[in-house]
Amino acid sequence: MRVLPNLNKPEGFASRHALRVRRLLNLISLFMVAGGLGWGIYFGIRGDLWLVTLDASMVLVGITLGVLSRRGNTRAASILLIVGLGSILSYMAIFQDIPTLAAPRSVHHYFLALGVGAYLLFRDDPAWLRHGAALACMALFYVFAGSHWGIHTPLALPDDVRITGTWVNNAMAIILLYACLHLMQADLAENGAISAAIRKGLQLHQFVLHYQPQMGQHGSIAGAEALVRWNQPALGMTLPEDFIPDAEESGLIVPLGYWILDEACAQLVNWSHNPLLKSLSLSVNVSAQQFHEADFVPRVLQALDKSGAKADLLKLELTESMLVNDLEDVIKKMAQLRERGVRLSLDDFGTGFSSLNYLKRLPLDQLKIDQSFVRDLLIDAHDAAIARTVVTLGQSLGLDVIAEGVETQSQCDFLAEMGCNAYQGFLLSKPLPVGDFNAFVQNHINRVPPTGQSPSGQEAHAA
Repeated sequence: MRVLPNLNKPEGFASRHALRVRRLLNLISLFMVAGGLGWGIYFGIRGDLWLVTLDASMVLVGITLGVLSRRGNTRAASILLIVGLGSILSYMAIFQDIPTLAAPRSVHHYFLALGVGAYLLFRDDPAWLRHGAALACMALFYVFAGSHWGIHTPLALPDDVRITGTWVNNAMAIILLYACLHLMQADLAENGAISAAIRKGLQLHQFVLHYQPQMGQHGSIAGAEALVRWNQPALGMTLPEDFIPDAEESGLIVPLGYWILDEACAQLVNWSHNPLLKSLSLSVNVSAQQFHEADFVPRVLQALDKSGAKADLLKLELTESMLVNDLEDVIKKMAQLRERGVRLSLDDFGTGFSSLNYLKRLPLDQLKIDQSFVRDLLIDAHDAAIARTVVTLGQSLGLDVIAEGVETQSQCDFLAEMGCNAYQGFLLSKPLPVGDFNAFVQNHINRVPPTGQSPSGQEAHAA
């Protein structure tokens, strides 16, 4: 199989897109600085000091744009570009580049490149920002291209200067537009190649599940979370953060999600034949795209029926973000799953659109404290307060609470004092292949303290 180059960490599709965006911003920055300096020197020789000031602002915006881009703050750089350059271009179109019979207006051509660039720069931002910025630039192009409107002042450039400026502006606008189109083509081509690779990976059974143990009360292993890995021939085992965004971008997260579900149900059946493993629950992450599929509930029930897995041992982890749209449909699907016995967990609680108004209506079994709050809860009072609030809220609603990303015994003890029901993280174990996971559970059972207390920090790390 042809394997995509650099698909592994850190060069995923999103990373390479970000790199191309930074290059585009750097190119625009270079153009702004060079253009501002060139015209500034020209107008300085002519004695047009006000125009020199305007060109200086162009240079300043260009330099700031380049600095932000090189620091990786592309969103701030993109906003500065659209607002700053858009304002300068609008001023020039209104007060300086007023069309005459001798010289047409040309500065507005930049708005075409700026509009396409805005769509690319804000690709991963909310739709209102992406489309709003692009359409605003296109609207300005439309207004200035379709009219001779302008405000005649002594600042208006003479025709001889504007004739030269027409050639310069058109050339630079074409170059920038081509750069934007090249970026768009590169994204489309790469996205298609990655989609093909993921699709072929599914066909060739290259995806595997690893299992991260979850410790319940009294120090016992209560279950596990199923986490997908991509075992590529040339790259080895690839972590989900390096391909899940690509799968979501291409829509292949849906068939991948159903494959994970089928594998998880089959694993539950395998565990059911082992007295030590038959009571373990298995958590499966569900993407928003997958959950909102019309046949999601029938597909889950089909996986259970086909495998013969016990529904009450399957736990589906939902994220807050998938609950904000069409809440009634979400509640209906959750109720249908709960009626069959499937357990439901709200993953990454507190990081999305938490609302007590909808939380009380959701037929949940569990809340999961996001690792971002667990990481610093011993040193950050705000994280500690959030974790404590989630635990208290879960207890009040009759829900279990599990914390993820627990790495130290101190974190575990702190959460236990709060009343947290369970935890998972590197303190207990990293995600393991199924054979290693089964052995881990066996070893843990053999050494669990008779008092029923959690293992010591030393024991946990040895696991």
